[in-house]
Amino acid sequence: MNSTEIMADLSPHTPMMQQYLKVKMQHNYALLFYRMGDFYELFFDDAHKAAKLLGITLTHRGKANGNPIPMAGVPYHSAEGYLARLVKAGETVAICEQVGEVTGKGPVERKVVRILTPGTLTDDALLSSYQSSNLVALCFQQNQVGIALLDLSAGIFKVQQQEYRAEQLAIELSRLMPSEILVDEDLVDANIIEQIKKQIDCPVTKRPNVDFNLNNAQKTLCDQFAVSTLSGFGIDHLPLAKAAAAALIHYAKETQKTALPHIRSIRLEQSSDFIALDPVTRRNLEIIDPLFEHGTSLFHLINECQTAMGSRLLSRTLMQPIRDTVILEARLDAIEQLVKGYHEAPVRLVLKEISDIERVLSRIALGTARPRDLVQLRQACSQIPFLRHALQPVIDNKKTKMLHQLYQELGDFKVLSERLSSAIVENPPVLLRDGNVIAEGFDHELDELRKIRDHAGQFLIDLEIQEREQTGISTLKIGYNRVSGYYIELTRAQAEQAPEHYIRRQTLKNAERYITPELKSFEDKVLSSESRALAREKLLFELILEELRQDIASLQVMSSAIAQIDLLANFAYQARLKSWNRPEFSPEVGIKIIAGRHPVVESLSKTPYTPNDTSLDFNHRMAIITGPNMGGKSTFMRQTALISLLAYCGSFVPAQSARLGPIDRIFTRIGSADDLSSGKSTFMVEMTETSQILHHATSQSLVLMDEVGRGTSTYDGLSLAWACVLDLTKRIKCLCLFATHYFELTELGQEAGIDNYHVTAKEMNGNLILLHKVQPGPASQSHGLQVAKLAGIPASVIKEAQKRLKILEKQQQQHLQTVVQNDLFDVVPPVVSPVTETIMEVEKTSPVLESLEQLDVDSLSPREALAQLYKLKDQLEQTMSKG
Repeated sequence: MNSTEIMADLSPHTPMMQQYLKVKMQHNYALLFYRMGDFYELFFDDAHKAAKLLGITLTHRGKANGNPIPMAGVPYHSAEGYLARLVKAGETVAICEQVGEVTGKGPVERKVVRILTPGTLTDDALLSSYQSSNLVALCFQQNQVGIALLDLSAGIFKVQQQEYRAEQLAIELSRLMPSEILVDEDLVDANIIEQIKKQIDCPVTKRPNVDFNLNNAQKTLCDQFAVSTLSGFGIDHLPLAKAAAAALIHYAKETQKTALPHIRSIRLEQSSDFIALDPVTRRNLEIIDPLFEHGTSLFHLINECQTAMGSRLLSRTLMQPIRDTVILEARLDAIEQLVKGYHEAPVRLVLKEISDIERVLSRIALGTARPRDLVQLRQACSQIPFLRHALQPVIDNKKTKMLHQLYQELGDFKVLSERLSSAIVENPPVLLRDGNVIAEGFDHELDELRKIRDHAGQFLIDLEIQEREQTGISTLKIGYNRVSGYYIELTRAQAEQAPEHYIRRQTLKNAERYITPELKSFEDKVLSSESRALAREKLLFELILEELRQDIASLQVMSSAIAQIDLLANFAYQARLKSWNRPEFSPEVGIKIIAGRHPVVESLSKTPYTPNDTSLDFNHRMAIITGPNMGGKSTFMRQTALISLLAYCGSFVPAQSARLGPIDRIFTRIGSADDLSSGKSTFMVEMTETSQILHHATSQSLVLMDEVGRGTSTYDGLSLAWACVLDLTKRIKCLCLFATHYFELTELGQEAGIDNYHVTAKEMNGNLILLHKVQPGPASQSHGLQVAKLAGIPASVIKEAQKRLKILEKQQQQHLQTVVQNDLFDVVPPVVSPVTETIMEVEKTSPVLESLEQLDVDSLSPREALAQLYKLKDQLEQTMSKG
């Protein structure tokens, strides 16, 4: 049953259901979590969807149009797990809370206090600790696109504007790793949205055109940053970037139902600041996620950061290696000093005690912080002196300007730490509603309310003794019942002795009951002490949050410094633990790696890893690599790319030495897979990826190509591979590692800038031993049958394949001899292999072939066909005699 259908007439419904339907009408795009006591309930279509997605029971409550109203619910105290599953499934959830007091006169007041979407999450329970929840907005106009990113959980806000090209936008979105993308519902072409959805696996949300209004964007951003101009941020001349940024601010405020005090500035980025990595390359290099479920990615291998903030910074750093060598050298200087003397060890020991305060600060700013968030902040502030002490031995060195700057940015939060220590108990409950969050002695009024609440019985005993002494009536009693409340009871005979300030409350058969101003005051306090104590705690907690918001700016600087220190300490730890070395940067194009290793393969290998060298420069731009499958060609290529990537992240690298010139992009064409959902076969995917490389690679690009052309017939594939090699070396002139089983390509080593290498293997007693060593020169054979044997192919199949291979090799040799002898092509054979000769461009054609090409066989009668055959035979004999 659809709730929209019954909203036209609310009168048949109960007051509570009328309230629900009014709220739902305002948030019809979202699943409405409607608070009822200790449960969040969902109704109508929402109930059906939630029951299916969450596996919870579908029941009903009341009726609408004579039909039961579907209902499903989850407990309030354990809702986070359910919310996380819904948001992960791409759903938007509106949280509707009870905000009024229960009066018994109609339903309690409720309102939506927050809207959860994939790109606006800040709660730890809803987020991965090492990945950000990035909200991205795109603003298109003509051939330009403005791109803005907002990470609400960390307060990160950045923009750029560039020429719109689908391939370049895909690279940028892949780098930004959006959790949700906002687009203008009026201006975006449906094809563009479909392209985005195919390239990036995240929801695309259409927003009103007014959110992207170019004229209003300036004011929206100035209001957010409390400035009169945006010139200080360097984005005045970028209208689409400003419009995209303004759309993010509108959306964030709408979903969070509050201001955004932690969004204090905006940073301009340029795509040229980073080494471009397209989605295919990121996947093939397994930077963040492994290709296979049980695999290991580079990130998971080296992520031994001690804080969640450091882990997220590492993830961002790996996804966007930078090209600014000044920054890179500063990072390397810091790492070098940390490695010396094991200085990273005490730093990491302190960092281990610091929680995820980056997200804590966001929740404080948004008003969603919980008591334990403040405990985490208090703990972090208390660790700052220890962290500064751990850094002290290295910050005075001239080579550690970066560490010295971070040392200063840590600040001093001793006063704040002491304030939180006096305000919050050592181990508060998870939720503020449970009370006992504010420490004793912090607030006199709260202490008094708690004292009344906890010691009411003793107070009455003391008061009774006091009243007996003052009145002289030894039988005076103080009592309580739910009807009369607290009272002083005297017998009828003693009533005449009641003091003047006693006020008669109730007359009984044998007794009179009185109240005094003091007892009335106590009654008011004790009966409401628990609720008043909780209300007082909530007020004090909000006041503390407001105090902390005044320090948000300096606290964000501190949390950013902690993350950067953690990143550098982690890189230092990896360098020392894994014997990584400092790379060098050169202004000249080229890559020179000595004894390089693949970081992931080395860590997983049960045998000693075989290191290999890589040498590419302007005069030797391409290495054609041949050798058997499983010999290590792909591993060698990937390790070159990963070493280059790590160097441009500012990390030491798994090599004896590495000298790297400028790199603007890294491309990979490795492996094969169908994309049947898009109607692409394995070969089509291969050709699409190859096309991207040939169109966009430059002389400063690093290109890895593995087995190009293997998805089609031998001659087609060899021809394509041949042409690709020549294009990459002669036109593009990029740095390229080209692995192939087409041995004919090794003959291109004669071309300028192309070198041959092979991965070594040897046979012993019919068995293949893979040595995984890359050496100069081409391979002599592919060892395909030996590799098949290693893979467990039955011996009978291997034997049959060997027999067939001998027949094919003999037939090929005879065929090529015939081709050479007949010389049908009337050209002088080049000094290359016979197979290569058959695929090379034919410069001269024989008359026989020309006649055959012009012949329309289907239109000939049998007699005419026979006559043409004799004619062709005569032409061939004449050609042979001339030869």
